[in-house]
Amino acid sequence: MPSRRSILKTALSGLIAAPFVAPSIAFAKAPYAVDQAPGFYRLKIGSAEVTALSDGTVALPLAKLYTNTSEQHAQSVLNDAFLPELVPTSVNAFLVNTGERLVLIDAGTGAYLGPSLGKLVSNIEASGYKMDDIDDVVLTHIHTDHSGGLMSNGKRTFPNATLRVNEREAKFWLSAVNATAATGIVKQHFGEADQCVTPYVKAGKFATFADNAAPVPGLGSILYAGHTPGHSAITLESEGQKIIFWGDITHGDILQFDQPGVAIEFDIDQKAAVAARDIAFKRAVEGKYLVAGAHIAFPGIGHVRKDSTNFDWLPVNYA
Repeated sequence: MPSRRSILKTALSGLIAAPFVAPSIAFAKAPYAVDQAPGFYRLKIGSAEVTALSDGTVALPLAKLYTNTSEQHAQSVLNDAFLPELVPTSVNAFLVNTGERLVLIDAGTGAYLGPSLGKLVSNIEASGYKMDDIDDVVLTHIHTDHSGGLMSNGKRTFPNATLRVNEREAKFWLSAVNATAATGIVKQHFGEADQCVTPYVKAGKFATFADNAAPVPGLGSILYAGHTPGHSAITLESEGQKIIFWGDITHGDILQFDQPGVAIEFDIDQKAAVAARDIAFKRAVEGKYLVAGAHIAFPGIGHVRKDSTNFDWLPVNYA
């Protein structure tokens, strides 16, 4: 009786000796799969649930937009971080479920800023929620990349939600006098603020909150004016844990951490914005709490620490 080894040897010899025959059927190459996974990331802060939501990314020439520095220096720093001239810049929003309320912090860009953005609604749904579920939308400020998503096809995107904005922010952007006096891109922002915010005002779904006051029960705010007049971080504390959604304290996670004195053209009051950033960084280091940035690489959540140059950004481990 032939052994197992001899059988395998004979079979192998046959395979080696057999001539190779090319397949007669040609299979088409697979198309590129262009979509990423849904852009949401979830974590717990005490008993509260926080969901980071991507509205997408936009390629920005950040080196040209930064101020209080030279374009050449800014581009060199970005290049050292392996970033191209057009930097893929995240636009993030955050959904907080306190157990009592479902609160959206910032509303993305909607249809205003191109096809690489405007993905907030689909990512909210991918995360398991519906637009009708949202009780409140709290804006860190009214720039279009934070308020453009309030409207969809001429209707309020969040029909059951009350829109809540710092009172001085609302007073600035909803002023007809200010809108008339504005020029350039700021004038455009006034028009877009009217298109996106006014429908909530007319529907009786609009409220303001005072400086450093609670926009809704369970959340707080910190006035960090400068980027806009009422620019406010939104705070969440639960069971000894804390996170601060700080809006546009930074644009990107490289240059302004090492050089907080660098401002950006979008800052309405650049001097005040620099001062606010310095305070926000120092408080984050001292408090050791999580922060969430609107324009830090998704999910935009991490810690700030001191390093040998100035400050450093440590993203949350979301692997």
